[in-house]
Amino acid sequence: MALIYRTRKVVKPGDLNSRNTLFGGRLLEWIDEECGVYAACQMETQTLVTKSMSELNFLAPARQGDVIEIGAETVSVGHSTITVCCHVRIKSTQQEIVSIDEIVFVNVDDEGRPVRHGKYKRKSKSPRS
Repeated sequence: MALIYRTRKVVKPGDLNSRNTLFGGRLLEWIDEECGVYAACQMETQTLVTKSMSELNFLAPARQGDVIEIGAETVSVGHSTITVCCHVRIKSTQQEIVSIDEIVFVNVDDEGRPVRHGKYKRKSKSPRS
């Protein structure tokens, strides 16, 4: 897989759980945000929302001071959706922390209904001279 790690985060004291490792909820927040930004850039829209995430399994802990890398790659694209995969690892050791096969984002209108995203919007015809 030619996954590119696009984002790095430093695990700080406020990111830790009671075991002094990275709180899973904080990591999921980072994943949702970073993958959402990636998906929005790919689909040329700013109105994507997270629809679903496939099963995930935390494989290793990250500790205070660790730099983690979050990578995303497009899996598939629909008319109103984009599905990405995500891998998170510790930069210094390359140890995988978590992998998510599918995160689905859907483009929505002001009422929250699915609509075509930027990649599928019709190009307006230029007026005839």
